[in-house]
Amino acid sequence: MTSLPQVAPRIAKLTALSIGVALLATACGGSSTPTSTGSASAAAAGIACPTPSATGSATTAAGAGGSVPASATTTPTPLKIGSLLPTTGSLAFLGPPEIAGVNLGIKEINDAGGVLGKPVEVIHRDSGDTKTDIATQSTTALLGQGVSAIVGAASSGVSKTVINQITGAGVIQFSPANTSPDFTAWDDKGLYWRTAPSDVLQGKVLGNYMATCGAQTVGMIVLNDAYGTGLAKNVKAAFEAAGGKVVAEELFNEGDSQFSSQVDKVIAAKPDAIALITFDQAKSIVPLMTGKGIKPIQMFLVDGNMSDYSKDFQAGTLKGAQGTIPGTFAKDDFKKKLLTIDPALKDYSYAGESYDAVNLISLAAEAAKSTKGTDIAAQLKAVSESGEKCNTFPSCVTLLRNGKDIDYDGQSGPVSFSEAGDPTEAFIGIYEFQDDNKYTPAKEEFGKL
Repeated sequence: MTSLPQVAPRIAKLTALSIGVALLATACGGSSTPTSTGSASAAAAGIACPTPSATGSATTAAGAGGSVPASATTTPTPLKIGSLLPTTGSLAFLGPPEIAGVNLGIKEINDAGGVLGKPVEVIHRDSGDTKTDIATQSTTALLGQGVSAIVGAASSGVSKTVINQITGAGVIQFSPANTSPDFTAWDDKGLYWRTAPSDVLQGKVLGNYMATCGAQTVGMIVLNDAYGTGLAKNVKAAFEAAGGKVVAEELFNEGDSQFSSQVDKVIAAKPDAIALITFDQAKSIVPLMTGKGIKPIQMFLVDGNMSDYSKDFQAGTLKGAQGTIPGTFAKDDFKKKLLTIDPALKDYSYAGESYDAVNLISLAAEAAKSTKGTDIAAQLKAVSESGEKCNTFPSCVTLLRNGKDIDYDGQSGPVSFSEAGDPTEAFIGIYEFQDDNKYTPAKEEFGKL
């Protein structure tokens, strides 16, 4: 990480997060007086984030071994799961790891004998983005093929266009990546679930983290949709609760291709740090900012734009920039398994959440002794809490078939659902970009909602 001068501690200004986020690394200092700078480079001198700790190399427990007992109940209708994940559009970079996570889960389940005596079937369809009607068409096709559950969409905005269509058909919608708080209170008949935590958590972690890095003023460039504005609201609330001030907040719409106006207005406010709450529009916004003197250490990205930019920018463009992704770090053994499914993988965002979604749906079907969507949904909360802990389909289904209650903890971290289908606790990973414009794990923060 770039060597920067240390500045006086300002931890006293930080307030405790109401969701109980525990900082896992020692917070560093920041300026004890407001930053008064006339240039972006001067502002950058006030940013000094906590030193990243070595992480990301741990392995995941394999779970109970041994053979899996046969199911005492067999189903005449095999469990059929659809995926509604992006292969086109502004979140297409998230599609490969999510699809790989789904396929790995399906493979392991079927290698263990499937669900209720039958192999699980999977059907993949593209979700596109909110500029197209691809998601509606794909959903219609999946429902027409008799799926019991649909894993997706990645985009909260896309999910809003199909959630009523899916849940209205008595089918589970299980998103690995939706983070909009709006879904918590959605009238979904108990059929909408997610393994990604609400942006109430990611927003508070990011806002608080920018404060620990010494920023006293922040500017934001925000996608004007359910994801962007919801996340920005929570980032702002947390940052200001920590004693900082948001001095500029510029919106843009999906489909926009020009961002000079937003960039110029944010830079004119002379913020210490800039939060980019976007999708792949970051490919256009980052060069505009660096061209006007913004240093990468001033940039804080989010899950919607955390990607491999090695082919998009010159080396060093993002060196020192940081960003957040909900979920725990993908562990080395899990990455190796994913690469056997898709050897071309470069990112692992939401792969664990997708894998966990498939496992939870399958385990709930076993617990319900049914492949009907409403029956499966009625068991999802039960298999996520208050039983014997397990973390693979074979180990968990063995316990179920032996009459035990289970508590599935997955690749995305501990999974315990609220009545609304939201995770009640989760990790948020903080990552740092290196000279090759790829990001590496820095630290994790854990919170309860």
